[in-house]
Amino acid sequence: MNDQRPPFTVTLTFLGTGTSQGIPVIACDCAVCRSGDSRDKRLRASVLFDVRQERRHTRLLVDAGPDFRQQMLRAQITHLDGILLSHEHKDHTGGLDDVRALNYTSGKPVDVYAETRVQKALKREYAYAFEKEKYPGVPEFNLCPIGVFPFTVNGIEITPVRVWHHKLPVLGFRIGRIAYITDASRIDDNEKEKLHGLDILVLNVIRRTPHLSHFSLPEALLLFHELQPKRLYLSHLSHQIESHAKLTASLPPNVQPAYDGLCVEWSEEKDA
Repeated sequence: MNDQRPPFTVTLTFLGTGTSQGIPVIACDCAVCRSGDSRDKRLRASVLFDVRQERRHTRLLVDAGPDFRQQMLRAQITHLDGILLSHEHKDHTGGLDDVRALNYTSGKPVDVYAETRVQKALKREYAYAFEKEKYPGVPEFNLCPIGVFPFTVNGIEITPVRVWHHKLPVLGFRIGRIAYITDASRIDDNEKEKLHGLDILVLNVIRRTPHLSHFSLPEALLLFHELQPKRLYLSHLSHQIESHAKLTASLPPNVQPAYDGLCVEWSEEKDA
């Protein structure tokens, strides 16, 4: 711990824990989609890092999919200090038009941290937001290029972690001793080094059986035993895996499926 600055506390809020179609899936009649358990109602995957240092709050959103508006309203988010994008797929970027409300209340563009490839995709998908003569009221983004090296926002260090979504490079993010990995099926050994010493690890798990571009449950558990974080949370869950209650009952006590609205915390001060 750096004695020259006050310690910080990180709260990770799961805004959405579903896969690209969410749960329930349109027109699906499976048991999970028909579940009456609120923990089985899953919006598209997104989390909020709320970093508190003395009286300062830094709120960093990871991904802004099609449910972004609903997630912001439900969590009563009034400002963001930045949006970190894992990759360019629509279930992770499809809600960015709704940053207009935050532009209005803050009076400035929203900082969006993304790789150059992802920025190019945003300029295609939201071309109207990047025109020289903009239509009044379009969303305003300040694109901030990032790669696999650490960067800071408001003095908070963020470590990107390169993972692979089949053949597509994706970024996970670590702040303090919390790391969030979504849309991954492989992590190279050199990037796994960034995931040692964690209190909380979040991994995407789409189902129990193998999948082309996402971890299966057995693969995620193997990675958990390899990296040995104190706790593992499963997210980006599909309706192809059992209900929250049944899945929880089958897992070790320090592994659990996340659900929308769940908050977990890590404190640098307690860890010192």
